[in-house]
Amino acid sequence: MEAVGRPPVRGGIDLGGTKVEAIVVDADNTVLGSARHPTPSTGGPEAVAAELIKAVTGACQGAGVEPSSLQGVGIGSPGVVDEATGAVSTARNLPDWEGSFELGATLSRELGTPVFVGNDVQVATDAEFALGAGRPYSSLLGVMWGTGVGGGLILDHKPWLGRGGAGEIGHMVVKIDGRRCPCGRRGCMEAYAGRAAMEARARSRMEKGDKTDLFKLMKERGRTKLTSSVWARALDRGDKLTIELLDEAVEALGAGIASAQNLLDVEAIVIGGGLGVRLGEPFVRRIREAMWPHVFNDAHPPDVLLAGLGDLGGALGAALLVSRRVEGEPAPVAEASSGEGATTAAADAPASEDIPSAL
Repeated sequence: MEAVGRPPVRGGIDLGGTKVEAIVVDADNTVLGSARHPTPSTGGPEAVAAELIKAVTGACQGAGVEPSSLQGVGIGSPGVVDEATGAVSTARNLPDWEGSFELGATLSRELGTPVFVGNDVQVATDAEFALGAGRPYSSLLGVMWGTGVGGGLILDHKPWLGRGGAGEIGHMVVKIDGRRCPCGRRGCMEAYAGRAAMEARARSRMEKGDKTDLFKLMKERGRTKLTSSVWARALDRGDKLTIELLDEAVEALGAGIASAQNLLDVEAIVIGGGLGVRLGEPFVRRIREAMWPHVFNDAHPPDVLLAGLGDLGGALGAALLVSRRVEGEPAPVAEASSGEGATTAAADAPASEDIPSAL
């Protein structure tokens, strides 16, 4: 579907394991409209696609535009993404997602505009590099800590995608023959730090008699999963099981991220994702401290930073994907700025507590 010549108003969707965030932005990446929906818990890719369409339509209503008038829509999706076709496969953190699904083509038909699909963590990392905490650097590792743990790479101002599977930091092994990961393998970082794995661990411990307020808080907040806000609230209450599982997650994150740093030697590491953003700077400091014993080049350690774009990073990165694909732009090159544009928009956006959310 032809996109050249359309007004530079773009859509961006962050597709996560618990929530769908859609935005509409202008040429300066200022958010004009947004919508947030829970990710369907059943129904497979067809149900997810239908929810994405609803979210984009809602964001367009807020922006006062029709979906068909958008220059395009970008999607940041988990799983293995074929950027050439917009197909998504192996999306284990999405419900009943079996095999490959033509996500881009499905949405393009319904919305009447081009749709481009990229890896969710990579597009969020691209946004942090171009518009957020990663702007001063030429190399960057983005670590998005949420339902799972994903990584995105910028090397010499350019995204590094490998053959399509780069950045899977959550599946670095932090313990040989360790705990079973949602991916089916053992000892992955995600088996200790991913929110889905942590929830499974918490349920198992509760069934064995351990006391916790996690599931009581989940019900009080009308959730069906232990979302980031539930973990944060339980932590604030001093829930012992929450503290134990988060301590374990921090240690796994520190070991895995340090190993990635020893291989890549990037200038900066940005911590984002639902849990990363919700738990904020105190946990970024803890992850940094957990890394140091394992970092080889301790004379020149990387800066470890909290994501600057908050919850909007993934959706903004997806909107940037439209610009690059439509206009043939290279990966975004960060430049010095007064902080205007998308960063201001993200800072002015309502906090997660103020928006009905699955986070």
